[in-house]
Amino acid sequence: MTNELPPVICLMGPTASGKTALAFELYDALPCEIISVDSALVYKNMDIGTAKPTPAELAKYPHRLIDIKDASESYSAAEFCQDALREVAEIRAKGRIPILVGGTMMYFKSLIEGISPLPEANGEIRAKIEAKAKVEGWQALHDELSKIDPTSAERIHPNDPQRLTRALEVFRITGNTLTQLTAIKGETLSGNVLQFAIAPKERKDLHARIELRFRQMIAQAFEQEVVKLKERGDLHENLPSIRCVGYRQMWQYLHGEYNHDEMVFKGICATRQLAKRQLTWLRNWPSLTWLDMENKNNLQEILNALSKV
Repeated sequence: MTNELPPVICLMGPTASGKTALAFELYDALPCEIISVDSALVYKNMDIGTAKPTPAELAKYPHRLIDIKDASESYSAAEFCQDALREVAEIRAKGRIPILVGGTMMYFKSLIEGISPLPEANGEIRAKIEAKAKVEGWQALHDELSKIDPTSAERIHPNDPQRLTRALEVFRITGNTLTQLTAIKGETLSGNVLQFAIAPKERKDLHARIELRFRQMIAQAFEQEVVKLKERGDLHENLPSIRCVGYRQMWQYLHGEYNHDEMVFKGICATRQLAKRQLTWLRNWPSLTWLDMENKNNLQEILNALSKV
């Protein structure tokens, strides 16, 4: 390792592909620390449905950026970047190797490519934009955007109120256009960054793992976990935490929207769809070394790549 800073290892992959188990192997083999890159594991008291490492596993293999948010809170990619870069710097300052492991691809993308300094949503400004749209129509707002930010207007359809609202909101908050701000990229991971993706050769193998794991979650009292969240009274279906795969289906089942078997079926299907989206991200990812999830030598492959840094 000729670089002054210890390298960073990024371990990505679809859900249920074995990322966590491989991270444990790396922890045993290297002077390293693990940082979670998972938008669901940030939430406290959401353990079974997120496949969070058990308390015993976390005692042996500590993870940073787990259990840092209440289920009523949101957590953006920008917040993750800020937190993860701080954790990486702390780990490297100790001469240890940061291992970033998880399946939230937007978080990895933001860390590696940088994230634009976009403002948080502003409810008051959004309400004014929507009120204007009711009076004048979305085409009039699209015309307004065309004058302010023709590049964004060309990309955003007049019948896409969500993106149209966001583009106008950004300009009203900052005085800068969405095009100007997205051209700016924030801080990124520095030094040597080794990127690995663990995935199946056959998708059916991953589907089988996903189904098995979801059924195991049901057996481990996943329903009771969501009942406790529901009993709090301050959570609802549109929160990012409750929109997590599995939680939404369980929440809807507890609302009586469908029966238990339908909930299990829908939960498995939603998890498979998540895995498909994750794999789509990864197929277009530059500088990636692929690992076969059935290969018993993945640890050695990573160690070999590390020895060449």
